[in-house]
Amino acid sequence: MEREGKVKKAVKMLSRWIALMAIVVLMSLLESSFSTFDNVMTIFRQTSMLTIMSVGMLFVLLTGAIDLSVSGILSFVGVFTALAATKMALPLPAAVFLGLVCSALFGLLNGFIVTKTRIPALIGTLAMQQVILGISYTICGGKPVYGISPSFKQIARAMLFGIIPIPIVITVVVLALGEFLLKKTYLGHYFYAVGSNEEATRLSGIDTDSVRIAAYTMNGFLAGVAGIIMLARVNSGQPKAGSGYEMEVLTAVVVGGVRITGGEGRISSVIVGSLIMGFLSNGMVILGFNEYYQILIKGLVLLFAVGIDSMQRTGAGGRRKKIKSYKA
Repeated sequence: MEREGKVKKAVKMLSRWIALMAIVVLMSLLESSFSTFDNVMTIFRQTSMLTIMSVGMLFVLLTGAIDLSVSGILSFVGVFTALAATKMALPLPAAVFLGLVCSALFGLLNGFIVTKTRIPALIGTLAMQQVILGISYTICGGKPVYGISPSFKQIARAMLFGIIPIPIVITVVVLALGEFLLKKTYLGHYFYAVGSNEEATRLSGIDTDSVRIAAYTMNGFLAGVAGIIMLARVNSGQPKAGSGYEMEVLTAVVVGGVRITGGEGRISSVIVGSLIMGFLSNGMVILGFNEYYQILIKGLVLLFAVGIDSMQRTGAGGRRKKIKSYKA
């Protein structure tokens, strides 16, 4: 049974990579410039923030929770860091450090709200998104924050060895650390345990609340990292910078095969899901799709992915019930 389960998971993952290749081939046939080296590197660069945030969302989803505040955190970090570097005249490294600390604290607060008040994660984090956005608009007066040193752009535009954009390097580091955390540490194993069977995990002596809080804190921090990259890209603190990103991230991880109810998902799921969304988004832009059509298509993709996940879980549950009835 265990071997059969591994084979099914491998087939599911392979099907997602095939879907990615199908998108690449189709877009290349429709527009020859799509598959050029420059455009592919542009896609990787643009997808870096989505991938980084998706790693954090993976941690939270594995525990059986969800976080819709990430777009607010991304926006806040950009605005706060820009203000710290300009109005407060702090050195850029100090401003970045404070911005990342704030993002981790917001994640920590999300974790406490969900675990200690027992407010449903969907409602609690959605409310926090609005709170954080409200703070962002308040501290910047609803206007973009300019005046950051042009050298800060190097985070988004510099190249390693003259060919690999720095955002891609940061993304690879985050993916590697995420893989290590999930496969080689107790905390990573606890993420899976809490999402698979929270009650059994608690009875085994593991503090499930602390595990979930850790997942939220890491998610907040990674949303902050994405916020710093966004700030470097546009070289200004934009209170609307993260608008809609929570759904982009959620779509990427679910499309990649992360189970939205918890306990199942891998870093490879994040990679393939982010690439699917990145190549799809870029292809629609190159083909001249209206922005509203792009939103519609992404919504349908999320709906389809969640529907497939739901049907698979329902089917598995039905089979388990039949097996139990036969045994009885």
